[in-house]
Amino acid sequence: MGPLSPWAVTLVGAAIGAACGFTARRARLCSFGAVEDVWIGGDTRRLRIFGLALAVALLGTQLLIWRGDLSPGFSTYVPNAIAWFSIILGSTLFGIGMALVGTCGFGSLIRLGAGDLRSLIVMIVFGAVAYATLRGMLAPLRIDVLEQVAIAVPGSVQGDLPSVLKWLGAGEVGLALGVTASAVLLVAVLIDRRLRRSPRLLLAGLTLGLGVVLGWWATGVAIDEFTINPRAQSLTFVSPIGRALYAVLTTPAGLLDFGVGTIFGVVCGSFASAIFDAEFRWEAFDDHHEMRRHLLGAVFMGGGGILAGGCTIGQGISAGSMMALSWPIAIAGMMIGARLGIAFLMEGSIRNIFRH
Repeated sequence: MGPLSPWAVTLVGAAIGAACGFTARRARLCSFGAVEDVWIGGDTRRLRIFGLALAVALLGTQLLIWRGDLSPGFSTYVPNAIAWFSIILGSTLFGIGMALVGTCGFGSLIRLGAGDLRSLIVMIVFGAVAYATLRGMLAPLRIDVLEQVAIAVPGSVQGDLPSVLKWLGAGEVGLALGVTASAVLLVAVLIDRRLRRSPRLLLAGLTLGLGVVLGWWATGVAIDEFTINPRAQSLTFVSPIGRALYAVLTTPAGLLDFGVGTIFGVVCGSFASAIFDAEFRWEAFDDHHEMRRHLLGAVFMGGGGILAGGCTIGQGISAGSMMALSWPIAIAGMMIGARLGIAFLMEGSIRNIFRH
């Protein structure tokens, strides 16, 4: 099969986004909600569903790599130097921002599709700060200062676990690791009896995982020897929001992009779900305190997501499916940041978290 055209790649992204938006909204699947369930109520069900999505994405992605349909080196998740300081700082800020907004970038798009005008404001601010950090006035600070604090990957190989193990002499173990890790994650999901009785949650997790695999496939086959600046992409909801905002304001040609397609797809999928369930309703800020909290959260998520290299979906599932070395650092930072944000909202100070 030959490489897909930009239009085809964009439409595939829109279709994947629509499927994820529709199923995630019907299942009330939210990454911050999953973290909140664990930190506050000790309920791991929604977090396990993200484990299901990771299991599917990991197995499918490693199969693509094994077959030669995808090269991890074409993605942004496996550089040969890990900018650990930027990732820790960014992921922690992103986690705090999630708590202030009440959801992540993916969740905000889902809310927007269901009529939440608060999310429209959040997405505008989020996208503007993300683009400023990616390519605008904040980019020099990111590139020349924060990302210079980095650790080189041993052997100067790609920053993923299979590449490091191969350099150490273990051979090609990516698929074996993917199968093993996926099996462990699937067991962790299926041993929960309540989850086995939650088809909407299971379907949302499966759709999200398959969406990541299809994203790698669609953008991977679009790369050939004539591609300029080749880049394989999958689901992530930070830089595509910034690029979508920039394209809408300046050059419509920038809309022909897989990531941008997923942004509009998620909103449309959520809208279809809200109409299907007769739950579409317009919502706005209750007061200036709520608006201020959302705006600050949007700033933290937009800038922090770029510094971290992705969001809970981008780093949590897409980078995880590559077994990127940045994955555990980013996930730990987001969990810590979310916990700090929850402590601030519930107790008025993050200092109280250290007393428990």
